[in-house]
Formats: sequence, structure tokens, C-alpha cells
Amino acid sequence: MKLSDYVVEFIKSNGVDKIFGYQGGAITHLVDSIYKAKDIEFISLFHEQSAAFAAEGYSRVGGNIGVAIATSGPGATNLITGIGSCFFDSIPCLFITGQVNTYEFRRRDNIRQEGFQETDIKKIVESITKYSVMVNDANDIKYHLEKAVHLAKTGRGGPVLVDIPMDLQRTEIDPDKLKGYFESNEYNEEIKGFEAYEDIDNVIELIKNSKRPVIHAGGGIRLANATKKLKELVEVTSIPVVTSLMGLDSIEHDHPKYAGYMGTYGTRYANLAVANCDLLIVLGARLTSRQTSPNVKSFAREAKIIHVDIDETELNLKFKEDISIKCDLKVFMNKLISKLKINNIHENYDEWMTKINSYKEQYPTYPTQKKENKIDPNEIMHLIGEMCGENTIFSLDIGQNQMWASQSISIKKNQRILNAGGMGPMGFSLPAAIGACYSDRNLKVVSIVGDGGFQMNIQELQTIVRDKLPIKIIVMNNHVLGMIRHFQELYFDSNYYGTIEGYDSPDFVKVCTAYGVDSHRITTLEELGKVNELLNDSDSHLIEVDLSNITYVIPKLEMGKPIEEQSPLVDREELSKNMIIDIYNKSQRMD
Repeated sequence: MKLSDYVVEFIKSNGVDKIFGYQGGAITHLVDSIYKAKDIEFISLFHEQSAAFAAEGYSRVGGNIGVAIATSGPGATNLITGIGSCFFDSIPCLFITGQVNTYEFRRRDNIRQEGFQETDIKKIVESITKYSVMVNDANDIKYHLEKAVHLAKTGRGGPVLVDIPMDLQRTEIDPDKLKGYFESNEYNEEIKGFEAYEDIDNVIELIKNSKRPVIHAGGGIRLANATKKLKELVEVTSIPVVTSLMGLDSIEHDHPKYAGYMGTYGTRYANLAVANCDLLIVLGARLTSRQTSPNVKSFAREAKIIHVDIDETELNLKFKEDISIKCDLKVFMNKLISKLKINNIHENYDEWMTKINSYKEQYPTYPTQKKENKIDPNEIMHLIGEMCGENTIFSLDIGQNQMWASQSISIKKNQRILNAGGMGPMGFSLPAAIGACYSDRNLKVVSIVGDGGFQMNIQELQTIVRDKLPIKIIVMNNHVLGMIRHFQELYFDSNYYGTIEGYDSPDFVKVCTAYGVDSHRITTLEELGKVNELLNDSDSHLIEVDLSNITYVIPKLEMGKPIEEQSPLVDREELSKNMIIDIYNKSQRMD
């Protein structure tokens, strides 16, 4: 059996039916094998970075590993941003790169290159993969593939890379004689069950003694396939839930206990809930400075903190937590729920929830009163969200568009939001939407992007047209790099270098029409009515929302302030009325 054929059959055996990539000299054997195989497709995009993002979208929506392939040299290095995105957001993806023939390898380390496009991608990506290897012996292919996929999907997920030289790809092998990873002494069983019952008792004791608890749900909930368990935990305990950016779709936003998205660009009402809580149960969130504020002493300062994460290195990272538990979230919640039910423990937090609901009423994320047909980005996002039904995937890019959508789209049952968190790469939305669409063609997929990010992978419009993908594209066009422009206004004396001065964008309606995408421009709120039909048909459309170039994401947490004091600042008397605990001492501020 040809080795490249074996690789494709191995990928198929893991339930993968799509491989994303871009053809190149060093992977021609692999691509040829994909085309000859049954029940698996090669999805050719127009840039390797797009292929990596598409594999990530495929993995996140389908719950299985995503796969992308690229040729040696520039093809492999073009994958790097997508590999990093998977690594920081814990997404299991297998990246396979072609390499020059083994007889073309550099013979000495002090030689830069011998083979054409020879590049040591293994070493380059070691810091952003769970496993990175170049196959030097054809008989080791089973071992490396099994180990790579196992590590990608075990524990805290992440990307892996297998680099295969061209001459090995075309080598004939006997699959029955190959030794695998699972047969080796190196293999260890996956993480076993949670046994720290004394910690469960301590958690329950803190819940019983709490008057104002909050569950903080992070991206780990979705990664652990634990959204149903989260909902059950909330229903058993009646504890309100806030989410991180990555955890936005871990619970429906119309749930009576949903208390908002918290953090730097989070909703003001969610941040007030966290600031005033007396117990914070953190489930699968990393507590980054975008959640806590760089001034960590101000964060949830009168609360006990319980932190549960599968990655032990994320525990006690910024401050000493009261209870830190390394565990799979689904296992933890299952045992906690069981013990709560056995002991018939159910607290009443109605007064606390009433307070949180008062925050929601005071600080909605979009205007509740019309402003002479003026377009408000948050209102547009809210209305677009309302137009989309169940089974809709919102794929967001990076920048102001991402925050407007995250703040104001109210997630319904069976809806998803794909946010790129740790890497934060512009150009993510469109190819990730393509991957999501290929994961399940019955889903509605909406790509929300800014004018800056749209231009970074705009070539994938051709993929959408070629493959007749019914992806809806919403371009929030403020004709500027809005997020950085705001930074320049705050911290650089409004010197708009590279955001207004030296930045430009084309007529997107003309560009998209040239690609063959039905295109529309919205300039007033009144025109938004025609979008409803476009969002719910079976075709692809571009909807450009034409905004002023002076746009803001508000509320926004500025450097050093506690999370409850986002800009624009509310009146101190109003803040004092909303605070159950004392306002943060000015002498302790970093600002």
C-alpha cells in the first residue's frame, strides 16, 4: 500500500470526511490519494492560512478533529497563524505538511537549505503544537499519526503537525506490519475519573454559605462537550451564569439565569454581577487580564473563588484561589450535580437574580429607543441575531465587529458563536465559516467581519462561489481599523497612522459582485428590513453595513480600572447604588 494512501485511510478511520488545503509540489501524492479515496474530499481553498482556519471551524462545529495539509516551505509557514489559533483556543487539529525528499535534506546544520523549499516546519511550530514530528522512516507512519491524533484530542485539546517527505509519501508499506503508538510502552491511558470527593464537599459548603454566587463559564465548557451539564447545574443550583468571550454559546441567552458576557468589552451588567458576587465558580476559563483587568487585586475582591480546569497550569496563575481543581469539566459537574441532588441541596438566590436583572434593565447593549434612523452597530447585531433562527453559526472576525456581535447577538437554542480568542487573527471569520459549513451543510452560517479583516482572506469568496456554499457575509464597514483607531485616540494623541492615514478599502459590493456573490449595501436602519429574507434563504449574500469611520465599542475597560468601571464611566452616585460591596479604593488603582 502506498504510504500516502495509508495516511488518507487513517484520517477517514477517525471520522473525518473533509481535508482542507492548497495543492503544492510536496503534497501531490497526498492530494492524489485523497481524490482516489471514497467518502472523503479535498477542499481546496486559496491560501494555506484559510485552510488552517477552515479546519478549525470544521473541528469546532463538528466536535471532531480538523485536518489541513500544505506543501513544504511557504505552504507550511502559511499554516502557522492557524496552528497558533488552534493552540491558544485548544482546538484539536491535525496539520500535515509535505517535505522535500530525504536525500535532499541539509547535510549540516550550518547550511541554510539544500532542497527547494526545504524548511524545518517541525522546529518552527514546536512551541504552538502538542506534538510536532518529521517522519524519517516510512514504517513509523502509523505510530506518529496515532500519537498525534491521540494527543490532539486528549486532555486540553490542541493542534499537532506531521511533516512527511515526498519520497516517503510514495513508498510502498505493509499496513499489517506497522507498529502503532497504542501498542508502545509510551502510551498512557487518558485522564481518569475525578476522585477528590473532599473537594466536592468543600465546593458544596461554599455554595451553601453563599448569598451572591456566580458561575463563570469559559470556552472549556464547549470543548468538554458539557453544555447540557452546565444547564443542568444551573437548574439544580439556581446560580446565575456569566460567560467569557470563548464561552458565549455555552448557554442560551434567554435562559432566566443568564447574566451576560463579562470582561474588558463585556456587558456592564455582567461585570457588575462578578464585581459584587461573594462566590465565583470558574469553569473552563483562563481568567486572563481581559477578564480580570490587569489590576487583579480589584477582581471579585470579596468573593471566594473556585476554579476548575483540565489544564493544571491555568490554576492559581494570577492569585491564590480558594479551591482549585484539575478535572474534566463534564466529570466534575456530573459528580457535583449528583451530590447536590442526593443531599437535596437547593438554595434560593431570587433576590440576587433580581439585582442582576436590574443591572440588565439599566445597561442594555443596544439602544432601546430609535435615533432618527441612525445606524448603531450594536443594534444592527442584535437585529441580525433576532432574524436568524436555530442552528445558526455566527463566525466572527477580529476587531470592533467581533465585540459588537459578542455583546448584542442573543444566542438561541442550538446556535453557536465561533470566536478566535487567544491568537485573535484578523481574516479568521470567512474561512472558519467555510469549515463550519462543510461540517454540516444543514446549518445556517453567518460570517461577521470588519472591512480590515475581510480583505485579509477575501479570496475565499471564490471558494464560496465555486462550491455553492450558502454563507451569509455581514461586513461592518467603518472604513477604518476601528479598534486600533480607538487606542490611538486614547493613548497616542489621535495620531491615526495605519488606521485612517495609509489605510483604505475597496468598494466591496463591486468586488463581491465580480466574484459572483449577490451583494447589498445598507446605509440606513430602515433598509435592514430586506436583510431578513437574505439571511434565511439558501444562497450566499454579502450585506455591507456602511458605518461612519468614527465608531466605538462601549462599554470598554481602560487600563488599570476594576471591571465594574468601564468607559464611559457612569456617575459615581449611580455606581455606588449598584454596588453591594464598597467601591474600589482610588489609592489602589493602577490608572
